[in-house]
Amino acid sequence: MKILGLSKSALYYVPKEESAENQKIMEAIDREHIEHPTKGVIGMKDWLASLHYHVGERKVRRLMRLMNIHAVYPKKSLSNLGMPEYKYTYLLRNLKIEHPNQVWSIDITYIPMRKGFMYLVAIIDVYSRYIVGWGLYNTLDRENSIEVLTQSIREHCCPEIINSDQGCQYTSKDWIEICEKNGIKVSMDGRARCLDNIWIERFWRTIKREYIYLNPEDKVTDLCNGIKQYIQYYNTKRPHQGLDNHLIPINLYQKKTNEAA
Repeated sequence: MKILGLSKSALYYVPKEESAENQKIMEAIDREHIEHPTKGVIGMKDWLASLHYHVGERKVRRLMRLMNIHAVYPKKSLSNLGMPEYKYTYLLRNLKIEHPNQVWSIDITYIPMRKGFMYLVAIIDVYSRYIVGWGLYNTLDRENSIEVLTQSIREHCCPEIINSDQGCQYTSKDWIEICEKNGIKVSMDGRARCLDNIWIERFWRTIKREYIYLNPEDKVTDLCNGIKQYIQYYNTKRPHQGLDNHLIPINLYQKKTNEAA
């Protein structure tokens, strides 16, 4: 343990599950964040109080961090205070996105269950709104995003650009190396700029409103199968209001891909 630099308490520590009360609070926070993403810790605390959840700012902040939820509002620029070594600039501003696999967008979201919760990683093709890859996990480890990206590349080829937020999953050596290995340009959102990655954010809102909140699952296997079925429906049958003539994502993705071939 000395060689690894670990203490006995760290080695044998078993993470404690959140209480049933905290899980209810987390689900309430998630629903409110989907509707009002600008609400921060204080605003969320006050809103929870209106639902008779009397919790302090410290707990709300901890739960929001656990859920990977960040309020959207202008913040001071910290670019001169030692930003992460692997932070990259936003490449999509004024970029005309004209074909599939030109730009992919990746993100992670909290998924509530009847008891407990999971994290969903997904990648969307920005041009067609087609979900090219996804995975369900019980941690926020960066390896999860790398696994989803690797699988997406295997099934759909490489994008020219992949866009993400500035989370630790993406401002890491491993993430940058897998992108560079496949010749993918790395783009990252500006701080607190949710519109920089709006395509995947809209998908989160859609899947939660149309499936997750309506079908709370007890088992991870059932949740995984349900998400799989919903994404298949989203890709192949659901007209997308963000596309011209309300096209179905797979039709636009495959049509342009076949034309390019």
